[in-house]
Amino acid sequence: MCRFVLYMGAPITLDLLTTRPVYSIINQSYRARMRSEPLNGDGFGIAWYVPDLSPEPAQYRSIRPAWNNVNLIHLARVSRSPVVMAHVRAATRGMGVSESNCHPFAAERFAFMHNGSIADFMKIKRPLRERLSDASYLSIHGTTDSEHLFALFRDHVKRGRNHDPAARMARALESTVHEVEELACTRGVLQDSLLNMAVTDGQCAAVSRYATGAGVAPTLYYQTGTQYECVDGVCRMRTEGEGERTVLVASEPLTDDANWTEVPPSHMVLVDCNRNITVQSLK
Repeated sequence: MCRFVLYMGAPITLDLLTTRPVYSIINQSYRARMRSEPLNGDGFGIAWYVPDLSPEPAQYRSIRPAWNNVNLIHLARVSRSPVVMAHVRAATRGMGVSESNCHPFAAERFAFMHNGSIADFMKIKRPLRERLSDASYLSIHGTTDSEHLFALFRDHVKRGRNHDPAARMARALESTVHEVEELACTRGVLQDSLLNMAVTDGQCAAVSRYATGAGVAPTLYYQTGTQYECVDGVCRMRTEGEGERTVLVASEPLTDDANWTEVPPSHMVLVDCNRNITVQSLK
């Protein structure tokens, strides 16, 4: 499994997620607390938005372990964004370690990351690809099940009819889960898929915690407040005072704050364009 974090709020430097918290995403790359194998050393990636320059996200990905990448430390210290995704990877057996396979993935205005795996992916890979539009099919550059999930999601979101972008993304993510379940059933896949997925368009977001069958979905937490800050080496989410609505969604808490909330299994965190949070069932 992997570890990831999504931030939405007032612009922050990327190091407030990657290096400075006590349980930063770099810390989770070698000492994850909430999975049986603590190492996530098969690469990392960051996607972040700079709305004044482009509606499409910037990306930085590398196959080097996050804990051993000096470029990441310097980039994160001076790059600022209101919407950030960060991911450290533990590659599924059989999935190559390459830059193209590192998360987050980006296409058009969307950024996407995944914690988990599609069970027996090779059994459903070909029929899944046959369902993709030409544009989504041709956009796949790596070999991971995760990038195929992203392609499937984009086709569903393009077919969506809901004018509210957050609701449209949530429905597309739900449809992606259902289609994976359907393909697994028709191909006789007996193992459970783990489908913790996060997607944003830079304004709103949807994040799932889901496992098929009797599987146990990886952990997922969120917290909200008025400002996320790091002062004198201590990072925390302020919940008092004035400030922009701020949201953090993470595989495991980045800090020792008491106001992290666990997302129940088979649920989705939906963040609308005003950064209001809804936790809804993902049936």
